[in-house]
Amino acid sequence: MRVLAIVLAGGAGKRLMPLTADRAKPAVPFGGVYRLIDFVLSNLANAHFLRIVVLTQYKNHSLDRHISRTWRLSAMLGNYVTPVPAQQRLGPRWFAGSADAIFQNLNLIYDERPEHVLVFGADHIYRMDPRQMLDQHVATGADVTVAAIRQPLSLADQFGVIETDPTGRRITSFREKPTNATGLPDAPDQIFASMGNYIFRTQALIEALREDAVNPDSRHDIGGDIIPMFVKSGTAYVYDFATNVVPGATERDRGYWRDVGTLDAYYEANMDLVSVHPVFNLYNDEWPIYTGHDPLPPAKFVHNEGDRIGRALDSLVSPGVIVSGGMAVRSILSPRVVLHSQSLVEDSVLMDSVTVGRGAIVRRAIIDKNVVVPDGARIGLDLEYDRQRFTVTANGIVVIGKNEIIDR
Repeated sequence: MRVLAIVLAGGAGKRLMPLTADRAKPAVPFGGVYRLIDFVLSNLANAHFLRIVVLTQYKNHSLDRHISRTWRLSAMLGNYVTPVPAQQRLGPRWFAGSADAIFQNLNLIYDERPEHVLVFGADHIYRMDPRQMLDQHVATGADVTVAAIRQPLSLADQFGVIETDPTGRRITSFREKPTNATGLPDAPDQIFASMGNYIFRTQALIEALREDAVNPDSRHDIGGDIIPMFVKSGTAYVYDFATNVVPGATERDRGYWRDVGTLDAYYEANMDLVSVHPVFNLYNDEWPIYTGHDPLPPAKFVHNEGDRIGRALDSLVSPGVIVSGGMAVRSILSPRVVLHSQSLVEDSVLMDSVTVGRGAIVRRAIIDKNVVVPDGARIGLDLEYDRQRFTVTANGIVVIGKNEIIDR
């Protein structure tokens, strides 16, 4: 069966500022060594869907570089992961929405001539076997199948909500953040929340995109405009993510999915990785998360003198890290991070090449690349003072942008 995967990676990611000040949202680092986009690409690659185009738009240099360096597949076998920036094929304008992004790149579909098109988002943390979703899509004869995750009915106003017929399969309504949603036929206290992953019958997708393109009232959005077309015609079906079985998954991390659209959500998803029995398991060799690795030496812990002991507890420590008499607790240390003597990093995410000076304390913070925390500095201890210098989230997480200069 011929399949083309389209990954939508063109969002500006404004709610993740300052992490997206210099990069596209899918290029934001995660979990020490990964980028957000690595999760969807790994799911597709593990499922042997190896013809993938990534539609980019804003601040796409680091994203394009990561894809080009990391995601090299065998051209001999016709496999590829190709970043495709906005080409303005239809005139001097950017993508007006996710549907318009695909419409402006219909040539990619014409060239590949797939029977079905997978359209997946680029910025969620999860494992999923999309082959199982495709199998259901083909079996039902749907024009579109929408992946959905079960959520409490009380949270319906936070999601795009899918309502179904009594069978729980055919979609009868697709609404954004409704306040009067109804529960599922088999679970009245739950709703189906859209995951932003879709599978289309190719010709049906092309026809819907053409119709949408000439509609002056459309926002040209997949979820808001394209899916309702198929709901109206009765050819839209839901795929229940709870039925997806990923090889090697445990009961604890089965069904894990996080939308990291805000700084607090991004922080919490990172913290999900550092417990003794993490709710999201990076160590599943049967369904690995792929990424690129620089040729760095192993992490190093030095000094064992009094209170000058290099330690890391309940933490992820990447290659190239040097913990030189400092201490990390429940934290993620990305490549090339250095902790100097008597420093303390707690409940924090430090990105590439962050240096924490002697005696400095960092608590409940996200610190982007190349930041130097001076000797004796205090971050996360006085939020009122931190708000004068940095971004502080609603949950009290201090966020310091790439290359920012910190005063003591």
